[in-house]
Amino acid sequence: GEWYLNREILGGGSGGRYYADGSDTIHVVPDSKNLPAEFVETRFPVRVERLGLATDSGGAGEFRGGLGYRKEIRVLRDASFMSIADRSILSCWGVKGGRAGAPFRVTIDPGGLDERVLEGLADDEPVRAGELIRIETTGGGGWGDPLDRDPARVLLDVVQEKVSAEAAEGDYGVVLTGDGDARAIDAEATAALRDRLRGERGAVSFFDRGPGYARLAGRPFADVDVL
Repeated sequence: GEWYLNREILGGGSGGRYYADGSDTIHVVPDSKNLPAEFVETRFPVRVERLGLATDSGGAGEFRGGLGYRKEIRVLRDASFMSIADRSILSCWGVKGGRAGAPFRVTIDPGGLDERVLEGLADDEPVRAGELIRIETTGGGGWGDPLDRDPARVLLDVVQEKVSAEAAEGDYGVVLTGDGDARAIDAEATAALRDRLRGERGAVSFFDRGPGYARLAGRPFADVDVL
């Protein structure tokens, strides 16, 4: 067969701002776009099985970070995978009590017997015919305390599948009832949960550098981070 190169630029989420949420899937390379699935599938031995926003990738905050992509590509012939990406260890920081966004991550054969997770710089990683490549690009960091986010915004995020119901409760302290479009906010339970979460947490950091910082530095925060 012939050699081929399927090259693509995928954007990530921008940071939350003091007045608004971050933007989703921003491309930093001018005039670049993700490749349409139909274009790729007619030219290369791959099948694009999913392309959408990566739920919970935006850092939690009063104003949430923008979301990154989640793209799943199944290779139909043996291939090699290469990645040049930033923010796979150090996430996009959260600011003023906001949380860091999810880091860039590639998983090959997710849930399979040979699942492997790659960091942003990967070269010549073998991928066997039939295996799935899952690419999750970084989300932007959040701005402000997630427990101060308007519960109505959290509800809308859950309905739009930008935030999971679990993260709505665990990160934002918002208790929802019902399913799908019938979801509603339990105002009394939300107020009680937010009070409890505020009482249980420790010092709020001005910068949240994400779990990768702790991995590199051996502690969760730098001295200048804690308010």
